[in-house]
Amino acid sequence: MSGAGQEAGAEDGRLFPARPLIGVSIAVIRDGRVLLAARANEPMRGVWTLPGGLVEAGESLAAGALRELQEEVGVHAEVVGPSLTPTEIILRDETDRVRHHYVIHPHAALWRAGEPVPGPEALAVRWARLDEIADLTTTPGLIDTLREAFFRVGSAAEGPAKGSV
Repeated sequence: MSGAGQEAGAEDGRLFPARPLIGVSIAVIRDGRVLLAARANEPMRGVWTLPGGLVEAGESLAAGALRELQEEVGVHAEVVGPSLTPTEIILRDETDRVRHHYVIHPHAALWRAGEPVPGPEALAVRWARLDEIADLTTTPGLIDTLREAFFRVGSAAEGPAKGSV
């Protein structure tokens, strides 16, 4: 049982961290839609985002993203290329102390198997078209990450440019 005033995340260094934590996320694309999950935990409970979490020691970024995808929503995918542009999440308390600091390395991926089911870290899951994202409450920078992921997956599907020398 935690002591008075202790919040979830304090015991594992996520709350008021000494340094930024490295996370991964994964934009799984299937039939022109991306898999989104509504966060079950703070910070940002109920906000739509990509499945993801913290990288474990000795784990590559891509392996961490695939593991988190399987654990959170039960889906299997194939990562396309290196990680996308990182997103930094810094949340401060009322006294300007850093409450949370994550550097998230997102990945683009193609769906391979499994139908998504919300796990303990997801309140809900859904497939969404890029043009539907503006109507959702999302984590910071998500739309830019999704544009990059759709471009990466589209480029991979096309293969080498036609007419290249």
